[in-house]
Amino acid sequence: MSIRLAPPFHSGLGEVAKTGLWVCSGSPVAAEILAGSGADWLLIDGEHSPIGLETIASLLRAVQGYDVDPVVRVPVNDTALIKQYLDLGVQNLMIPMVDSAQEAEAAVQAMHYPPRGVRGVGSALARSARWNRVPSYLATASDTLTCIVQIESAAAVDQVADIVAVDGVDAIFIGPSDLAASMGYLGQQSHPEVVAAVHTAISAAKAVGKYVGVNAFDDAQARVYLDAGVDFIAVGADVQLLVKASDALVERFN
Repeated sequence: MSIRLAPPFHSGLGEVAKTGLWVCSGSPVAAEILAGSGADWLLIDGEHSPIGLETIASLLRAVQGYDVDPVVRVPVNDTALIKQYLDLGVQNLMIPMVDSAQEAEAAVQAMHYPPRGVRGVGSALARSARWNRVPSYLATASDTLTCIVQIESAAAVDQVADIVAVDGVDAIFIGPSDLAASMGYLGQQSHPEVVAAVHTAISAAKAVGKYVGVNAFDDAQARVYLDAGVDFIAVGADVQLLVKASDALVERFN
């Protein structure tokens, strides 16, 4: 029996902006509900959520039957951890807090087998190759992956032209919350200087033909970035949506 993997996330970018939702709760039920919402992609968050390796595998299985691209965020740019995420079957990986071309290159190296990179070889043991049921996995693994690095600091914006120029970086994803904090505007994602920095990063990616995404839970801000030409955007999270809906429901009866 041979198995074919889904195409990588970035292969579907570039025509119409893709709308995404976050999975932060760690619940496979919540993930499956979001997967059936019509969203184009889901961000499974391993950085700010209580989601470990076993849970990531469960979440990937929960959304596998839906027409949605799972993107998984690793908590840190670490070679060994990236290897574990990839071996779980993560094809679309987001790396947080990438502030330089050197850090971007390290992420790319971690995602690919030698000679291109330094990923350890364990395909016979791992879900990534479906335990060697994916034909020629070692030779074709690189073609199945998307590397997204996050621009979420003033330092990263200063270096963004060099970051997007790194071969193997398929896309950047801008995090306005951490960016605002690094610029001295904690909690002010819509501050004009923060918005200007986001636009700087968008322009840098577009200038070299790289894809760019952004996080924007505020509808008006999301529209601004969509008008600026972002290729993918995250507009809500399972826990945030549950908070808003439950608060509003109880408020109506109180």
